[in-house]
Amino acid sequence: MLKVSDYYTPFPRQRQFHESEATYRLFGGAAGPGKTKALLWEAVRQANRYPKVDTLLLRRTYPELEDSLIKEFRRSVPRELYRSYNEAKHLVQWHNGSTTRFGYSRNENDIYQYQGAEFLFIGLDELTHFTLKQWQFLTSRNRCPVPGTKPNMAGASNPGNIGHAWVKALFIDNKLDAQGATKGFDRPEQYRASDYEFIPARIDDNPIYANDANYRRTLEALPENLRRAFLEGDWNVFAGQYFDIFDLQRHTERTERIQRQPWWKHWISIDWGFEHPSAVYWHSQAPPNEFFPWGRVITYREMVQNRLSPRMLGQAIAERTEGERISDVYLSPDAFAHRTAEASIAEQLGEVLSNAGLPQPSPADDDRIGGWQLLYSLLESERWLISDSCGALIACLPGLVRDQKHVEDIAKVDGDDPADSARYGLAPLKQQIAREPVESRIARRMAKSPAVETVQTGTDPVTKQLIVETRVKDMTNYAIHMQKVESEERRKFVPKRMRPRYR
Repeated sequence: MLKVSDYYTPFPRQRQFHESEATYRLFGGAAGPGKTKALLWEAVRQANRYPKVDTLLLRRTYPELEDSLIKEFRRSVPRELYRSYNEAKHLVQWHNGSTTRFGYSRNENDIYQYQGAEFLFIGLDELTHFTLKQWQFLTSRNRCPVPGTKPNMAGASNPGNIGHAWVKALFIDNKLDAQGATKGFDRPEQYRASDYEFIPARIDDNPIYANDANYRRTLEALPENLRRAFLEGDWNVFAGQYFDIFDLQRHTERTERIQRQPWWKHWISIDWGFEHPSAVYWHSQAPPNEFFPWGRVITYREMVQNRLSPRMLGQAIAERTEGERISDVYLSPDAFAHRTAEASIAEQLGEVLSNAGLPQPSPADDDRIGGWQLLYSLLESERWLISDSCGALIACLPGLVRDQKHVEDIAKVDGDDPADSARYGLAPLKQQIAREPVESRIARRMAKSPAVETVQTGTDPVTKQLIVETRVKDMTNYAIHMQKVESEERRKFVPKRMRPRYR
C-alpha cells in the first residue's frame, strides 16, 4: 500500500508544523523555509489518512495558485499516489475516495463559491493576502462528518500585505487588537488564543537554502522593511500599517469592467527615477451619480520601470497614451531642478510629450501628509478605484507604514515610488474637494434626514456637526474630514442596493 511518508520527508520545522494539534496553524514568517510545500503535503497527508474526506488549498488569485501550489503538486506528488487529477476543476481524487481541491478567491464574494461545502482541512498559502472576512467564512466550511476526524485550518505566509494586521493579531500577538486590526471579528468572546499556533521558520530551517549564498544575498539586498520581513520573519515591521483599510474588493476592479468614456477628464502622474523606478499612472474622473455625488477617480493604467532616460520615458508614455485626451501631467518636483547645464529632466520629458500632443509637465503638489490623508480619505469613502492592471500600486499600498518620528507621514522606503506617483496624481482633488459647496451638503442631509423638524432647528446630530465644521479655517482638511462624515451617513440613510461600476 502506498504511503505519503514514502514520498515526503519534512524538515524539522516542517515536522513541527505537521505535528501541531492546534485548530488553526500559521507556518513561516521569513522566505525560503518550504512553506508552500509543507501546506500542500499537509492536505495530502490528511486526505490520505481518512477515507472520503475533502480538503481545500487556496491562493488569492489564479496565477498565484498556478505558480505555487499547483506547480508544487505537479513537481513533488508522484502520479501513482493519486487516482486522477482534473485539470479543469483543479481537483485531485485520491485512491481512498478523498479529494483535494485547488481554489482561489480574488474578491471577498468569490469565497461564497464554497458555501455548502465541507472540508476537513483548509490551507491558505500566503495567508496575509486574504481578508479577515474571507478567513472567517472559511472557518464555517471547516467541518467533517467522518468519525474520528478533527477539522482544522492552516496558513503559510510572510509578513505584510492586506491581511498583515489581523494575522499578526490572531496568531502572533494572540489577542484581538483594540486598534482595529481585527475589527469585524464575529463574536470576539469566542476567541481562544489556545486555538491558534504560530510555527516560525526562516531560511536556515530549510537545508536546501540554508547554505545558498546567492539566495541569501538576494534577500539581504531587499529594501529594509522587506529584508526584515523576508529574511528575519519580523512581524513588527508592518505594525504601523498606514492604509489599514485597503481592500481588494472595495478598492480595485478588473480592467475589463472599467469602461472609461473619452469625454471623462484624464490626466497623468509621474514619480521620476532612474536607478529607482519611474512610476507613471493614468487617471480619469467618472461623473457623479447617486452614490458618489462628486464623481469617482479611477487609476486605470500603470508603468513602473527603471533606467529610462527622460526622453525614453516620454516616448513610452506617449505610446501608451495614444488617442487619449490628457488634460494635465503632474511630475515630481525634483525633476524640475537643473542639476547640470543640460535641460532639466522636466524639460527633456516635456519636449517629447509636447511633440506627441500631450501637455507639458507641471510640478506636482508634494505635501506628503496632506496627500496621504487625502488618499486614505478617498479609499475610506470609496471615491478612488484602482484597476487590477496596476499591480505595483496594489502591492505597494498595504505595505506602507507610518514614520515613527512623524506619525502623520509615511516612512520613506525603497519601492514606495508607485504610492508617491499616485499621491501626485490625486493631490489636485484637494482643491476640488475644498470647492465642493458646504450648503449643498447640508441641503442634501436635510432632504435625507427622517426628522425634518430637528434638522430645521439645527438639533439633528449630523446637521450640528456640519454646521460646526463650517467654522474650520483649513478648508482642505475640513473637506477631507467632511467626506468621511458623508461616507458614514450615506451608509445610514441610503437604502442598500447594488452599487454600479463604471462601465
